[in-house]
Amino acid sequence: MLPKERVIEALNHREPDRLPVGEIGIDSPIVEKVLGRKTYYRAKWRMFKALWSGERNKVVDSWKKDIVDLVKKLGLDYVPVFLVPSKKKRIQKPKFMNKYTWVDEEGNIWKYSPESQGWPICIKHRKVNFLDELDEIEIDESQFELVRYVVDKLGKTHFILGRGAGPSILGEDTDGTFPETGGLENFLIKMVTDPDFVKKATEISTKKAIKIGKVLIQEGCDGILVDCDYCENRGPFMSPRYFREYIFPYLKMHCREFHKKGAYVIKHTDGNTWEILDQMIKAGIDAYQGIQLSAGMDIRKLKEKYAGRLCLFGGVDCETLIKGTRQDIIKETEYAVRYGAPGGGMVLGSGNTIMAGVKYENYMTMLHIVKEKGAYPIRS
Repeated sequence: MLPKERVIEALNHREPDRLPVGEIGIDSPIVEKVLGRKTYYRAKWRMFKALWSGERNKVVDSWKKDIVDLVKKLGLDYVPVFLVPSKKKRIQKPKFMNKYTWVDEEGNIWKYSPESQGWPICIKHRKVNFLDELDEIEIDESQFELVRYVVDKLGKTHFILGRGAGPSILGEDTDGTFPETGGLENFLIKMVTDPDFVKKATEISTKKAIKIGKVLIQEGCDGILVDCDYCENRGPFMSPRYFREYIFPYLKMHCREFHKKGAYVIKHTDGNTWEILDQMIKAGIDAYQGIQLSAGMDIRKLKEKYAGRLCLFGGVDCETLIKGTRQDIIKETEYAVRYGAPGGGMVLGSGNTIMAGVKYENYMTMLHIVKEKGAYPIRS
């Protein structure tokens, strides 16, 4: 069975030949260990510096070749793709406040942590007061370079998963469900103080995200990852009532429009989602990625409640992959296979991404266990 067929069987709650595996992202330390060469793919700080220095083509060439080679080398079943920076607009080096803190063109302040090697965090958002600041997004042919390359090399054999609502020097972006209204805290406050603004801003942002998603589907993506976290470890950022009013209609819009184009919708969110998961399913998502076991999202309970209704992308917690022993990895992977895989409806992977702190040996152990224990029919 081809990798693409394997993932589609899982999404349709049927048992393929074996449990599919994949990741929405693998950070550069693991990529370099697997491929035996340097990469710009999710290389964070080194990638930013190269883009700021005008090496856009060098970075994109690395993304293209390394993503394809990585998927083949690891035997993964789905491939994440995204729009890349345009050739027409040079990425300007930002104004630095210190070595790892800078102000972007819009006035947001970002900080990178060399210790965590994660994505930069916006520590101060610009103030947004007017909806006309949410301009229509423009896309040009050069931004399809990665998508077209991967589809050409792997589109017939692998499930292609489109990421990102729009072009970004990060290579990946959120879907726009929380638009840039001055950051998440401000967005939540405006739900109470200025609900009309929030609804209009979310509508505009969602239309942008749908435009990007449709382009990715047209270019050959089989599914769209609807990004943006809704929850933390304790639960949703907002009450289920506010979620129903401010988020649900727009998530439903994503699902409706992507389904019309024949694509699957995989929803990413970290944290404890129990209070809003029924709403997410009602909105039309096909799968749930970002399953954080440490936040109480138990694979066994999820499968018992949502079998036949929701495909699960995950199974092994990122914390375990970073801090756990080999035995911890074996135990958690076998648990996921035993309780998540029967009957189909599961694609095994990490609870988020294979981030910089993940131990290479742990990730290789996880993949080995899946291939050893994940052949159907699953044996308990």
